[in-house]
Amino acid sequence: MLKEHARLARPYFVLLAIVTAGRWLLGNAFHVPYEKGTFYFSLVTLTIMASLFSPVFMRRWLGWRLVQAAGFAAFMAVVSQLVIWLSTIVSYGLGIESYFNHPMALNRQADPIAFGAAMVFRAVGVVANTILNAIAGSLGWALGGLLPTRTGH
Repeated sequence: MLKEHARLARPYFVLLAIVTAGRWLLGNAFHVPYEKGTFYFSLVTLTIMASLFSPVFMRRWLGWRLVQAAGFAAFMAVVSQLVIWLSTIVSYGLGIESYFNHPMALNRQADPIAFGAAMVFRAVGVVANTILNAIAGSLGWALGGLLPTRTGH
């Protein structure tokens, strides 16, 4: 099942790589302040949109059930959160100030936080975003009922 999810998520993985690179570049190469640049490349927004739209088509064209759609959306969320988690670790490990370890990204406050506290925050994000995306996938699946069948009926 994970292999099939990974195969179907290939376009999403390309977008995930682009958005991740965009976040790194905005903050580190172009030095755009977090408050101004974070909304241009948001992994969370990308994942929610993918979780909404992918199941729309998978229901109608692949015959997926609700649980499959929610599971696929959760899979994308976990992968995205893993990218965020690893980017946060790299930022702290290399002593880089990035969009991934910016205090506003971690605890919505201006004061920097320690690595351990950041990892706790990221762990909460894994759980919360996985649940949120599973819900978005379920909604997308429901919307998939509005698409016509392959025969147009």
